[in-house]
Amino acid sequence: MVYAGNMPKTNPGTSPPAGNENAENSFEQCLTRLQAILNELEKPELPLEQSMRLFEEGMRLSDQCRKQLEAAEGKMEILLKRNGQMTAQEWSPDNES
Repeated sequence: MVYAGNMPKTNPGTSPPAGNENAENSFEQCLTRLQAILNELEKPELPLEQSMRLFEEGMRLSDQCRKQLEAAEGKMEILLKRNGQMTAQEWSPDNES
């Protein structure tokens, strides 16, 4: 199984060590771990208890990714050409046209 960067190296089907739930990982690290969790959950021999722990970890990581995407979205800027000059304006989905 592949683990990215400083992601906790846990055995498949185990939760990260206690106190690590709020540790911020990079978006890419979260996606890599989510993929590893998905691969484990697809195994038919995985016991229910381990499946539930992996599912819970996956939900936490998914929430962390969502929050990171929302933060990045808030920081995005678009360039608009007004009166012959480029100006930066904060991006929002409402500005798309």
